[in-house]
Amino acid sequence: MNHLAFGLGALAGLVCAALCFGVWLLVRTRRGSGAGSDAARQAVFEQWPTTALVLDPATLQIVAANPAALRNTGYSHQEVRRLPFTRLFSAEGTADERALLARLQDATAREPIEMRQRCKDGSLRNVEAAAHRLDLDGRPVLAVTVHDVTVRRVVENQLLERHQQLNHLAHHDQLTGLPNRLYLAAHLPDSITQAKEKGTLLAVLFLDLDRFKHVNDSRGHETGDKLLKTVAQRVRSTMRSEDLVVRMGGDEFVVVMRDIKTTEKVHEAAERINRALGAPMVVDGRTLVTTVSIGVALYPRDGLDMGELLRHSDTAMYQAKDRGRNNFQLFSPTMDQRLKERIAVEAALRTALQARQLEVHYQPIVDIDSQRVVALEALLRWRHPSHGFVRPERFVRIAEEAGLIVPIGEFVLQRAIEDMAAWRQSGATLVPVALNVSAVQLQRSNLAESIERLTKQHGFEPSMLQVELTESAVFERREERTREVAQDAVAKLRELGVHIAIDDFGTGYSSLSYLKRWRVDTLKIARSFVRDLVTDLSDLAIVSAIIAMARHLHIEVVAEGIEGWQQLEKLRQMGCHYAQGYLFARPAPAADCRRYMSGEPLDLTERLPVLDVMEATGTQDARPLRLIK
Repeated sequence: MNHLAFGLGALAGLVCAALCFGVWLLVRTRRGSGAGSDAARQAVFEQWPTTALVLDPATLQIVAANPAALRNTGYSHQEVRRLPFTRLFSAEGTADERALLARLQDATAREPIEMRQRCKDGSLRNVEAAAHRLDLDGRPVLAVTVHDVTVRRVVENQLLERHQQLNHLAHHDQLTGLPNRLYLAAHLPDSITQAKEKGTLLAVLFLDLDRFKHVNDSRGHETGDKLLKTVAQRVRSTMRSEDLVVRMGGDEFVVVMRDIKTTEKVHEAAERINRALGAPMVVDGRTLVTTVSIGVALYPRDGLDMGELLRHSDTAMYQAKDRGRNNFQLFSPTMDQRLKERIAVEAALRTALQARQLEVHYQPIVDIDSQRVVALEALLRWRHPSHGFVRPERFVRIAEEAGLIVPIGEFVLQRAIEDMAAWRQSGATLVPVALNVSAVQLQRSNLAESIERLTKQHGFEPSMLQVELTESAVFERREERTREVAQDAVAKLRELGVHIAIDDFGTGYSSLSYLKRWRVDTLKIARSFVRDLVTDLSDLAIVSAIIAMARHLHIEVVAEGIEGWQQLEKLRQMGCHYAQGYLFARPAPAADCRRYMSGEPLDLTERLPVLDVMEATGTQDARPLRLIK
């Protein structure tokens, strides 16, 4: 806009200079004397290239007109002299001759005035007029020079229109047509100021589509763009005309609600958005269902400026994600504290990867009848230099969200194979090692290729590895293309000979059709069912059903979280062959695990004192289950 104003101002300055120069010449010639001066004055008047007129200041009657004026208006000299100035020219906002005279007289001291010129043929032209008071033979007159600015006006309008287009492009999203983050940055501060002056609330709603990446990955970016356009239309249709709907970029939107009296109005708006976006959308003839997580921050409660409101609404949005998506959350200070902790954990975790603070420990999986170790589960541990061991549940999910789970998974895989090589070199009898793999790692890394490369490098068969997947990693109801990617990754692992286990079975979707189709080798019963197995009939029924189903499908079963002898005996009676838990051993570093690979039964006599305590409290049977043979 500044460049446009500078260009037009410079052009107007040149025109004004030309007009004033014409008036100046008329004055100078009039101040001369004698026939020579009159001739010179007449020559200048006749040859002046633009319209020049002499008016009677009392009546605005045209006294004289130069040839350029006759050409530009289409009138003859006689016709022009019979016309008042107001017949040929009019100025916006000027209703009568007296007002026009006042403006002309004012123009003698200031800049030229913009006018419209009526030609004889009825056409109109944009002109600028400059006037100067003169004395002609003792008679006051107005000398007026008129410059045609029609072309300039066309150019100005074109430039202005182009500037408006560029301004619109700069402040609006090209895909959805909604205002963009630049527009928000320019207008949200004003909205905050108005809310402060009126004493009303202002709400900032931060919207993020749930699992939008799956749409792009499975249907392509063109379908994703069409979905975003539909989402933008639906959100805009649910809001009031005075509300601002902005696309921040990607699948993120911001809604600014002005003049809010109560928070209930915000709740209602968020619920409308959730309902609108939760309804099926037809894109390219196929039905898509998407949901949205919404975070809400209120002025002045949650922030006094744009930065605070956007940051806190974003924090609340992540809280909505954590609570299952497809909902909205209002910001609270505790959310901000959790976010700061999350950021701190993420930063520390990145440092841990580089500083080699991550370790791999192993916990044995035991044959219930023989008490021999049949496998080891590799478990990630983080030894923080000042906080000690950090529990995986504190950082694994953050690692997934931050994109760190893939390099962490590669670290665990490589370390496990290196430890297996060290055990073999020490003369141990190797047992398979189970690796936990997240859904993100399964989908975003070529796990089969990494396993094939590392096992070949160290001289192992891939069948010495077992990949443990959660039910959400393989059975969760996602887009078809995403399921195909996961299924293809599992198929490649099986082709290598890698065993497949489902971890924490029973806590997720438990899709039995997928269980059959994907040829799972092992089910690991979640510890939440095993913990109260002896006292809770519901848990007993669930575990019994899982074991019976697995037996008919020729799938092995491992019970996790075994801590008591009664649990173990009950599992043996139900036909469960394998178990894992603190009753046998806690996870330990690789150097301490060589003893598990001797082929001898575990010595569980050290667990008997624990049993005595349980007997005293009545929490176990009187007779212990002796597993030592």
